[in-house]
Amino acid sequence: MSGVRVLVTGASGQDGSYLVEQLLAEGAEVHALVRPGEAPGSGVHPLPDEVHRHEGDLGDGEALEALVAEVAPAEIYNLGGLSSVALSWEEPALTARISGLAVGHLLQAAHDLQERTGRQVGFVQASSAEIFAGTSRVPQDETTPLLPLSPYGAAKAYAHHLVGVYRARGVRASSCVLYNHESPRRPETFVTRKITAGVARIARGLQDGLAMGNLDARRDWGWAPDYVQAMVLAARADQGRDYVIATGVSHSVRDFVATAFGAAGIEDWEPLVSLDARFARPNDAPQLVGDATRAREVLGWEPQVRFEEVVARMVQHDLALADGGA
Repeated sequence: MSGVRVLVTGASGQDGSYLVEQLLAEGAEVHALVRPGEAPGSGVHPLPDEVHRHEGDLGDGEALEALVAEVAPAEIYNLGGLSSVALSWEEPALTARISGLAVGHLLQAAHDLQERTGRQVGFVQASSAEIFAGTSRVPQDETTPLLPLSPYGAAKAYAHHLVGVYRARGVRASSCVLYNHESPRRPETFVTRKITAGVARIARGLQDGLAMGNLDARRDWGWAPDYVQAMVLAARADQGRDYVIATGVSHSVRDFVATAFGAAGIEDWEPLVSLDARFARPNDAPQLVGDATRAREVLGWEPQVRFEEVVARMVQHDLALADGGA
């Protein structure tokens, strides 16, 4: 949508970087919230020069509302927040403030902007399958009761409910419940990138083995740019709704490890993997797999990249890094 003004939080993360690239390619005027003092080339992926950078903190609610008022965007994508379940156990209060309370300020600002200008604002909250972590229902869809098992999931659940509250107040707000989605831009603090980077280094003789936590947990893994496309479609839909964004196919962490080693040409991988309780979560959802029927029927969205290809692309990227490439 050429010329549309957009505000993105979390723009330098995995999803944010793909989103910014897509929006710029469409001719949008992109504004991004960046951390105070964040250098232009920092983050998971450097922000392009065309992006209008605004320094700020998701923990400063008044400043967030002022920023929305100043930029007056037609679309707001909230991808910011603490993105690690493990870290949320170490910083539960910070997680609540950054991934929960901040969403209320952004939604209130969107509501106030609509009241002042008379035009609707498309708001998308990047939610997480972790809001369903304790459910016994498989697969999960938009009617599945929320039952988080971590501070991260609880903060996301609060934000998810807030989207519904402000949707009832007239904001065209959508919550995209994103199941696990990966890419080479995923930091190594995430288990998937830890696996592919570790496998690549093992294949090149730079690392001896891979220490893992729970290999039996099952997840629904997709390709990050596919999920970014779903968020854009949700922002531009005629009305706000909740959407589960998932492939509908579940794989275990063991499957991910085996596929990664296979992509690196290593078939006999089990002697190279050890279990370490330090990497196991205090509580872990046994199986998260999503039913994206609503996204398919309402938004026309379909995931394009299959699990095996997602893993292979990540491994090939990390092999190039191990070989000294970019």
